[in-house]
Amino acid sequence: MAVFRAGDIVYRRKGLVRHKGLVLTDGRVLHNTPGNGEHISQLSDFGAGRRIFLEQRTGSFEGARSGAHALPDRSRGYHLLTNNCEHTISRATRGRAESPQLKSWLAGIGLGTVTFALTRHPGAAAAAYALGRSLGRRLG
Repeated sequence: MAVFRAGDIVYRRKGLVRHKGLVLTDGRVLHNTPGNGEHISQLSDFGAGRRIFLEQRTGSFEGARSGAHALPDRSRGYHLLTNNCEHTISRATRGRAESPQLKSWLAGIGLGTVTFALTRHPGAAAAAYALGRSLGRRLG
C-alpha cells in the first residue's frame, strides 16, 4: 500500500468517476459523499475496499497541517453539481470550489447532444462526446 502524506490529493475509482479526498496530518481524509456530506474519515473508510491512488502531491499544504482550511463544513451537504468531492478538495487546497470532472462530463454530454441533434448519427455523437470530454479536461 502506498504511503500518503499530508496535503496529498488521493482518489479511488467510483464507477466512471474518481472519488477524491485530501490527506490530513493525522492520516485521515477529508472528502464529500452523498450520504455524509463533507466529513473526515479513516483512509481505509475512504477507500471502501478499493485501491487508493495518488492524484497530486501538493507538498506542504498549510491547511493539511493546521486543519484550518481542511475542516468539513456540515452545512454544505453533498450536491453533484455544486458541492461534490472535487468542490470540497479544491476549496480546501485552492480556496475556490471547482470540479474539473464535472466540467469535462458536461462538455462531453453537451457537444455529443448537439452533434446528435444535428446529424442524428450515433457515431458522430459519440465522437463529439469524446472530443467534448477532452476539451473539458483541458479547459477545466
